[in-house]
Amino acid sequence: MRVALTPPALKRDRFCTVVSVTDTGDGDLVSFEGIDDLTAAEDITGCYVLANRDDFELDSLDAAYTDLMGREVVDERFGSLGTIVEIMSTPANDVWVVEGDRYGEVLIPVIEQVVLDLPDTGTISVHVMDGLIDMDK
Repeated sequence: MRVALTPPALKRDRFCTVVSVTDTGDGDLVSFEGIDDLTAAEDITGCYVLANRDDFELDSLDAAYTDLMGREVVDERFGSLGTIVEIMSTPANDVWVVEGDRYGEVLIPVIEQVVLDLPDTGTISVHVMDGLIDMDK
């Protein structure tokens, strides 16, 4: 897979090829073609790796996560809460981090009692439990 490193540096290629990916338990260890020693690795420390989504073999769960990002979340009582900006996985259930202008950051537990309608596209309907929204905003 060919990826871009950003920000680009003047003394190295902007693009490189992923040779291997190893799950270390704490994250993934990615090996790049041409990055064979500590000096070369230090040169790309702090860079972001940009890849084309179509280059990944996503299982249905991974695809579902990425498809949720940016979707609007609307509560039956409070109206629009904002959009999903992050999905946190917890032992009990996933939690959507929703950010909006009116209520700021709202954490939505992804459970049957809260998520009322989750269509393939468009707005997601929820019933926010008491105490999850800071009404002082």
